Amino acid sequence: MGVRSRAVVVVGIVVVLALTAALPAATVTAAARACARTVDPDKSVAMLWDEVLLDAIRRDFPAPTVHSRNLFHVSAAMWDAWAAYDPVADGVFVTDKIRHDNPRAARERAISYAAYRLLSHRYRHSAGAAESLAEFDALMASLCYPTDRTSTSGHSAAALGNRIAQRIIAVGVADGSNEKMGYAPTDYQAVNEPLIVELSGTTMLDPNRWQPLALDVSIAQNGLPLPAGVQNVVGPHWGHVTSFALPAEERGVPIDPGPPPYLHDPDTDDDFKASAVEVIRMSSWLDPDDNVTLDISPASLGNNPLGTYDGEGYEVNPVTGEPYEPNIVARGDFGRIVAEFWADGPASETPPGHWNTLANAVTGSPDFERRLGGQGDVLDPLEWDVKMYLALNGAVHDAAVAAWGAKGYYDYVRPISMIRYMGGLGQSSDPSGPSYHPDGLPLEDGLVEVITEESSAPGERHEQLAEHVGEIAILAWAGNPEDPEGQVSGVRWIRAVEWVPYQLPTFVTPAFPGFVSGHSTFSRAAAEVMAAMTGSEYFPGGLGTWTIPAGWLDFEAGPAEDIELQWATYYDAADQAGISRLFGGIHVRADDLNGRRMGSQCGKDAFAQAQRYWEGSARV
Repeated sequence: MGVRSRAVVVVGIVVVLALTAALPAATVTAAARACARTVDPDKSVAMLWDEVLLDAIRRDFPAPTVHSRNLFHVSAAMWDAWAAYDPVADGVFVTDKIRHDNPRAARERAISYAAYRLLSHRYRHSAGAAESLAEFDALMASLCYPTDRTSTSGHSAAALGNRIAQRIIAVGVADGSNEKMGYAPTDYQAVNEPLIVELSGTTMLDPNRWQPLALDVSIAQNGLPLPAGVQNVVGPHWGHVTSFALPAEERGVPIDPGPPPYLHDPDTDDDFKASAVEVIRMSSWLDPDDNVTLDISPASLGNNPLGTYDGEGYEVNPVTGEPYEPNIVARGDFGRIVAEFWADGPASETPPGHWNTLANAVTGSPDFERRLGGQGDVLDPLEWDVKMYLALNGAVHDAAVAAWGAKGYYDYVRPISMIRYMGGLGQSSDPSGPSYHPDGLPLEDGLVEVITEESSAPGERHEQLAEHVGEIAILAWAGNPEDPEGQVSGVRWIRAVEWVPYQLPTFVTPAFPGFVSGHSTFSRAAAEVMAAMTGSEYFPGGLGTWTIPAGWLDFEAGPAEDIELQWATYYDAADQAGISRLFGGIHVRADDLNGRRMGSQCGKDAFAQAQRYWEGSARV
């Protein structure tokens, strides 16, 4: 539904409510009984509320910590409303038990009031609040539920829903998120002075720690303007937020992955430098005209053992028994597409919301059967959805708590700082060679080189860098084009001190530390839940797809033709989300692979916890 059509719906609601207010009580009751639902009958009420929440996320500033918490709390609210009419199931926040002659109708009503009240509270001050609140009102009207029923007392379905929302709102005040202060960090000070992106190079007090960026113009990935100047860190306190199923946290680190590689550390110094070079190498692959192609089908990609890049694809599709068809694309198109596609989701709903979008698409697949764990009776859509959302969004909420707990504790550096800092010092491979510094970038022929008189002579590879003899040059993405709709920057030799990741110039790198990757943690957690829910790690039919139309890219022009992303399993999709952040230049290997491992634990633990609520054993 577009902005114009939503506005029409809202105007209609206002007129109806105004007319209804003037009618006698008996007439109002009759009008309520005569109300006809206008929602999609093929979608459960729970899915309808999940979808309007995703819309609100898309309008708001992309804060994955906050939105994963909202997804979980709304999912728990809908579950508690469903469980109240089940004699066995346990509620998460509210444990009321109510008998009703028509439990389905009561559940739909209670779910709607719980979701409506909670969403209206959480998004009342968000970016796009007017449109989001209007959409919440419109959904209530299309379901024939009046919004003026605000009582929390009694056994009516509306009162139950209101009571559940009231309880979760109260719990949220003291869950460690600092909601009252706009989720601002409670105690954080960056150790490094800001990196001014428009200038070359950087200085760092501690090259292992996060460095905020200073931008003249700052815009979030969904296009909303941010305050110019130095980035304000997001979520370093989030490891203290109350989780769904994580172990008790210590030092705000519920899952400790162990430290990342550090510069100067005798055991990991080489890994630190190699991880920076790996990001440069992947940046050098972002030229769609370099005549290098890849098979991105499951025949060649995917099937990685957890926490590795060692997968080589699948011999056959286990559902069809046939080999996967090759899907040959330009390597530069693939790298650019995955960097943008996974950045914040197909419509900027942030990574946790992205997995809700994928889960809803899976559920809507033509041959999909709602059998819990792939076994037993087929569940009705409402029961499937409330159970799926509780497990899925409990998992992504825990992923945020775990990942940002590690981010806050380790406060790890981002690639732009690593590459500019080491590149500004020199090269660390040849002590007898020019521009040597033990903390410099390792040399690699054709990728990381010292600019010399010979290499910068007319017609040579560093010709355009002739004024910078003795400095470090890297072969990498050339930076943002002046006309992103019509131009492709491609790859060329640039000074290491001027390198930027494949991101918009108004965004560059997220405003929080790198280790671990939120994308990797969110995605693996969600993949674990989807595999457990469906009883198979494979997408329906053994193949999940998403078509990227020609010209879809935002950062620069392309692709020249439609490209279909393909995954055999949920794990493959999750792994692609993780590696996309290296193509995008904002994470290193340690961030990604450790995030995957943590996400696996988050997903498995959340699914097991959700089962206990479904089975009524959570409170034993």
